[in-house]
Amino acid sequence: MRCSCNRVRCCLTTICPFHKRSIHLHLPIGVSYPWKGKGVFSEMLASAIDTLSKVLGPNGPAQAATASSFTPTDFSVHFFLQLAIIILTCRIVGKLGQKYLGQPQVVGEMIAGVILGPSLFGYFFADAQAAVFPGPTKNVLYSGAQLGVGLYMFLVGTTLQLDHFKSKAKSAMSVSFAGIAVPFLIAIWLTPWLLTVPDLFTPGISQSSATLFMGACIALTAFPMLARIINERGLAKTSLGTLSLAAGAFDDAVSWCVLAVVLATFGAGPGVAVLAIGGGLLYATFIILFGRKIFAPLGRMVEREGEMSMTVLGITIAAFCLSAFIMDAVGIHAIFGGFILGVVMPRGLFVEELKKKVEPLAVVLLLPMFFTYSGLNTRMDMVNTVSLLLIALVILAGSIVAKFGACYVAARVAGEDNRTALGIGALMNSRGLMELIIINIGLQKGIIGPTLFSMLVLMAIVTTMMASPLFELVYGRKARESGELGALEKKDVALAD
Repeated sequence: MRCSCNRVRCCLTTICPFHKRSIHLHLPIGVSYPWKGKGVFSEMLASAIDTLSKVLGPNGPAQAATASSFTPTDFSVHFFLQLAIIILTCRIVGKLGQKYLGQPQVVGEMIAGVILGPSLFGYFFADAQAAVFPGPTKNVLYSGAQLGVGLYMFLVGTTLQLDHFKSKAKSAMSVSFAGIAVPFLIAIWLTPWLLTVPDLFTPGISQSSATLFMGACIALTAFPMLARIINERGLAKTSLGTLSLAAGAFDDAVSWCVLAVVLATFGAGPGVAVLAIGGGLLYATFIILFGRKIFAPLGRMVEREGEMSMTVLGITIAAFCLSAFIMDAVGIHAIFGGFILGVVMPRGLFVEELKKKVEPLAVVLLLPMFFTYSGLNTRMDMVNTVSLLLIALVILAGSIVAKFGACYVAARVAGEDNRTALGIGALMNSRGLMELIIINIGLQKGIIGPTLFSMLVLMAIVTTMMASPLFELVYGRKARESGELGALEKKDVALAD
């Protein structure tokens, strides 16, 4: 090969893409080039595509052949891709749920989380799902999920009407007691039968531990889910909404304490239960007694300045993080730390400014991570025989009777009218992703097997999806017709104004 430079086999001739004429790339003689004679730009494109294909792998495009661990850059690359997919999926599924199923946005987000997990995305596109949500990145997603749900519950706590709670304290305690006692009675009846079915519980588990765990699962009311349904349905400042939130919070706290006892009997030691129950009660008592005085100066600063400064916002968010840490550290859950702190925060302009600055980010960006993280651990293909489906239906029926039926009766006994009692029962029956969290712990700690886990997931999804339609049927529709509640709007509703 000879070119215009009059050298033999020393250069590569190609076409300049800008000037549209031949150019010569002079190469040192005696050096071997893998792309020599194949076209520089086609080889560069092939190399770029090959590099791009490694972006979601360990150590990214610079990975070695033996690389198996993720670097900080890898976590960042996955995190932003995951966020984009999570937000878009949650918004789309939420809108479809609102339009075609009459479900609030939050239920659509719950379903979206399951869709992104192994039940659908991972089932049909296993390689793609594993590439987007690899195991090592779940820890980062978990932290974001806890921040999202904790911050949301902090905002919910600021909307709690304490005067309503005081006026409804008797009803709230009655509903809460019934919502705990009856589920444990159902668990006492149901668990011995479940223990005879292979692989539902871990072999060797005691009947008492199995009963306590089942009781906690059935007694649970999805506190974050309940809060979002109440706010989306315009109930945040009603006595019914406050009563349901108070009873749901107490039920969830008891369920977590029971779980701590079960974990203590499962080898974690009695210190787990002592720290969870004792530490949680001490902190809650301290905040209730002194919290309003401690944070009152922040409210005065906002009223004086007419807006919330970055300094006040920073102090508030730091206080939330510390409260969430304390409740998480003692073994209850970060969301209770956020909620109880929100309850004692100053009202008025302080809350208005806080919601304006924090709520959009918490609802649109952070909270969907909570639903997706739980969905990533959910499998819906485990209940695959008639006998297992029958067991799942018995668990579902028992759970509905234990919460909807018991809370309805308790509210009636406490003096609520029939329509209000039915509305309370419908709301308290929702279990949502708090149920998924507690049963994930049971699965990880070896208390239950994958099959029972899937049955409880089914129960959580069905009871959550039936909550809003059932509430509208027994309470909401007539309340809106009478003007007691405002009309449901088509746009998203976060926290009630």
